Amino acid sequence: MQLNYLGPLCVGPPHPLAAEIAADSFPPSCYLVEVRDGAGIAGPIIEGDVLVVDEARPVQHADLVVVETGTGLRLFQSHRIGGRFRLVPAAGGAGHLADPDACRGVVVRQARICAA
Repeated sequence: MQLNYLGPLCVGPPHPLAAEIAADSFPPSCYLVEVRDGAGIAGPIIEGDVLVVDEARPVQHADLVVVETGTGLRLFQSHRIGGRFRLVPAAGGAGHLADPDACRGVVVRQARICAA
């Protein structure tokens, strides 16, 4: 699942959904990303969702993590294996082994526009 970097959370709401997120309740190490088109509209994370990512939080088992790849920021689910992680794409598919320092942050909050 590809992501668009929106900027640091402490700067202010660069996105309409960011207004739902109380920036003062998060540490200054947090930033915002938006799930890009192509993520689909079914499932726990869909296109258009805004995620708060804490780059200072250590990666644990079963976290949603943001990873910088050759094609940009992507979202993965982490599975701890000893001192490393198997990162499985959040939208499904084959995973790969990675060191914790490959991760650019852990998702700590999600915001979504709900249809009325």
